[in-house]
Amino acid sequence: MAIIISDNSPLSLLITVSEVEILHKLFCQVFIPTEVAEEMQHPKAPEAVRKFMTAIPSWLTVRSPRHPVEFSTLDPGESAAISLALELNAPLMIDERDGREIARSQGLEVFGATGVLERAADIGLIKDLEAVYTKIRTLRFHIAENILIESLDRHKKK
Repeated sequence: MAIIISDNSPLSLLITVSEVEILHKLFCQVFIPTEVAEEMQHPKAPEAVRKFMTAIPSWLTVRSPRHPVEFSTLDPGESAAISLALELNAPLMIDERDGREIARSQGLEVFGATGVLERAADIGLIKDLEAVYTKIRTLRFHIAENILIESLDRHKKK
């Protein structure tokens, strides 16, 4: 895959667990809408995320969608991420359930943070997926335990 669009939540999680570099290895370019960049720079964003945004790597591009679509049940960042994915005909990395459902209803290919982590582990970019998931469990990031368990089980079977 050449590019992927990301919402705040999965990108912030990858930054927080020190696995954000896998994105550059899995995808040539990652795009985030301006709204997502602003969320990531908010004073309440995790310090690691705010620090990451002060020196954006060359493989990450901040770009507003030309024709933004508002989805009433989503926040502006999620709506902008879906709009940009539609515009660029690219897969979307998003974790929120409503956002994933709307993105799929729009015909987008959708990945969550755990799916990206699992894919990276499957090709050897992450040596210990269980350790990464253990770290995720210590955060205030809401991923259902069964998602982590099922992902780890799939990975171990490969």
